[in-house]
Amino acid sequence: MAQVVATKLLQNSFANTASSGSLNGQIEKIKPSGFASKVLTAYNGRISPSHHRVLSVTARRAADLQVVPVTPEDVPKIEEPIYQSQEVLRSSTGMWSKPIVKRKTKIVCTIGPSTNTKEMIWKLAEAGMNVARMNMSHGDHASHQKVIDLVKEYNAQSKDNVIAIMLDTKGPEVRSGDLPQPVNLVSGQEFTFTIKRGVGTADCVSVNYDDFVNDVEAGDMLLVDGGMMSLLVKSKTEDSVKCEVVDGGELKSRRHLNVRGKSATLPSITEKDWDDIKFGVDNQVDFYAVSFVKDAEVIYELKNYLKSCGEDIQVIPKIESADSIPNLHSIITASDGAMVARGDLGAELPIEEVPLLQEEIIRMCRSMGKAVIVATNMLESMIVHPTPTRAEVSDIAIAVREGADAVMLSGETAHGKFPLKAVNVMHTVSLRTESSIMGGGTVSSLNQAYKNHMSEMFAYHATSMSNTLGTSIVVFTRTSTMAVILSHYRPNGTIFAFTDEKRVQQKLALYQGVCPIYMEFSDDPEETFANALDVLKNQGMMKEGEHVALVQSGKQPIWRFQSTHNIQVRKV
Repeated sequence: MAQVVATKLLQNSFANTASSGSLNGQIEKIKPSGFASKVLTAYNGRISPSHHRVLSVTARRAADLQVVPVTPEDVPKIEEPIYQSQEVLRSSTGMWSKPIVKRKTKIVCTIGPSTNTKEMIWKLAEAGMNVARMNMSHGDHASHQKVIDLVKEYNAQSKDNVIAIMLDTKGPEVRSGDLPQPVNLVSGQEFTFTIKRGVGTADCVSVNYDDFVNDVEAGDMLLVDGGMMSLLVKSKTEDSVKCEVVDGGELKSRRHLNVRGKSATLPSITEKDWDDIKFGVDNQVDFYAVSFVKDAEVIYELKNYLKSCGEDIQVIPKIESADSIPNLHSIITASDGAMVARGDLGAELPIEEVPLLQEEIIRMCRSMGKAVIVATNMLESMIVHPTPTRAEVSDIAIAVREGADAVMLSGETAHGKFPLKAVNVMHTVSLRTESSIMGGGTVSSLNQAYKNHMSEMFAYHATSMSNTLGTSIVVFTRTSTMAVILSHYRPNGTIFAFTDEKRVQQKLALYQGVCPIYMEFSDDPEETFANALDVLKNQGMMKEGEHVALVQSGKQPIWRFQSTHNIQVRKV
């Protein structure tokens, strides 16, 4: 069985600390005493030339090697500085300086009429967009093709940034029909929905779902536009449902309909969805967000189709229906992540359940090492106003604190008046929140299921080491596996993931804390390592003299034997 061997080099680098107390004691002495003192002045000391400049931890498969454990308890607790300051750990052998912190939580932007031009996509990318989402409920293939081409053009010319492409299926939405003009519904008024086509009057409108009458019963609460209006079902006939308006409002054409506590008996992937999925395959998108997933069978069906096409597009189910909650574990297990789609989720279930479900979905995804996106209404007021409500700011902060990989903007960037301001708010709130929660010194526990997997073990211990030394992490990958595993453990420093595969670079744009960088690999590992550090220095991501933890592990070996894994600490 493979064993983890920690070399004495790491111990030697702190060998002279006895004169001034233990390492933990030194750290306690330099801990900031309060909020104002979190901005520390960087010490310009140098590592003594008499000590090693490269520290390494190596694992080899051998039966007689001694195990030196590295646990969260070994990691000193260092308070996190304000997000553009440096934190210094001094010892008699030199110093470790923490690089400037980058935003870790990713931002998904929906592209629509407000942002579907080259100028706006470029500006969104520079403002902080990491994933461009296309909502297939709106627009046609021609308009979405334009967006895809523009994002690919941006990726081709950008040297230090990449935008992933997400295709969001429409799903089996139940909507009202067309009305010649909006109808004002008043509390107590009678109103009828019918499955007859082409009806649109002041007291009756068509529904696009033939089984609508069968799915509802007297006493059900019908919600329009996620609860903007509500109607109580009083009775039904073979083709109509008669309701009484409870909460009125202006009913417009093609409004979304939900029944509280129920999901429509429609397939999760409709014929239109399959056409859109094929469109995504042809354009090599990076992610599918699948609407109204009820069980894991839908995910397996889609993944089998993608496999038959020779595509490795990641599948993100949108948790937004009442039927999905009992099957949550199996759905996430089958998928590459999940999206907390709070709009429809709050329409089909009591709204007071939504915050608890959000926390549970994030926790479950984190425990499985899957990506998780929090979506819907995050900055809804910024569709028409230049500043957010304070509750919306808190909503973003809560999602970041709970551990979401990404937060999403929908109407705010699709058709809102202030798309760039909305992205900037999401960026600054996420960055500020992250600065307050990092640096606790402990790492997410190594899951029992992972304890026999070398890659997961090395990601865990690499995180502990980088947190202890205050360094970022460099990893080289052709499959994204190791970078994703490292993201799961949420190291304090940035994960610089170098890859020579463009599709892998784009896929990694969604994952928390990962900065994906495309670079050609050399057959000589040392040449590749040196080139990677030069890239980080030349692009301003690291400064000369800083240290990085370099991890070589994962399912597909690069420049190493299958049985050998290692961690090194190198100076830029």
